[in-house]
Amino acid sequence: MNLEQKFIDLTVKFIDLVAKVLPDDVVSALSDLKSKETEPMAKAIYESMFENMEKAVSMNRPICQDTGVLQFFLKVGTKFPLIDKLADMLLEATKIATNSVPLRHNAVETFIEKNTGTNTGKNVPYIEYEIVPNSDKLEMIVYMAGGGCVLPGRSMVMMPSAGYEGIADFVADTLVNWGINACPPLVVGVGIGTCVASAAKLAKKASLRPLGTKNENVQAQIMEQQLLKALNGIGLGPQGIPGKAGCVLGVNIENMARHPSAMGAAVSFGCWAHRRGTIVLDANLNYEILDHKGTVL
Repeated sequence: MNLEQKFIDLTVKFIDLVAKVLPDDVVSALSDLKSKETEPMAKAIYESMFENMEKAVSMNRPICQDTGVLQFFLKVGTKFPLIDKLADMLLEATKIATNSVPLRHNAVETFIEKNTGTNTGKNVPYIEYEIVPNSDKLEMIVYMAGGGCVLPGRSMVMMPSAGYEGIADFVADTLVNWGINACPPLVVGVGIGTCVASAAKLAKKASLRPLGTKNENVQAQIMEQQLLKALNGIGLGPQGIPGKAGCVLGVNIENMARHPSAMGAAVSFGCWAHRRGTIVLDANLNYEILDHKGTVL
């Protein structure tokens, strides 16, 4: 088997894993909220979630019927041997996984309004590259963006006078008004930048960061903790029903320098079935899976 085919096969197996097994940090955060919940109906929903996770493995089926649109976030070394072929290989892996996992057909060509039936289409799967100089490794995040968890996503630009309190209000208002569509409890990614585009990309990046990690800035860390406490004090629980433990698994913030006259803010949500996987491959395609410890493809 050549290196290109080996990469495709590994990627198909990794997509299969992400579709059926939640990452360790998400399972841990769900277990924590489940243990703290006291409302009978909310507790019953958590029981069904964990039964769902168990049956996904035992029955070899995706953990949610909406297997989302595949998104790949790549940190690729300039010396990684397959760097020039990544887009084509990920396209092929997506087509194969659609049948083998299987994945629901979720790629509808805009304006044509026709489902391709392969989970591929114009700029789908979505691929984002970050180039790493003088490296022969590839770090790849595979994420399944379901319709529910993308519906509440919002991005806007506000006057700097709104301050960080304005950003907090924006995040809270978005969660209260739209978050129930995303199947709580939620992963909340917050992006702070200059324009709607930069803030939105940072929010997506934040939502994919492992739960329990912190922004490198101390003030941002404080804001992460304050938002987590505030959002979990609203009174919502799993699936948006009343709950005592809260409806948020974690809040991650990513930020950049901004223009003096503008403050961009965005929020991106992940549902309780936060299907994210991170794999690191070397030049020979030896791999390490970072968030599903002990898993072998």
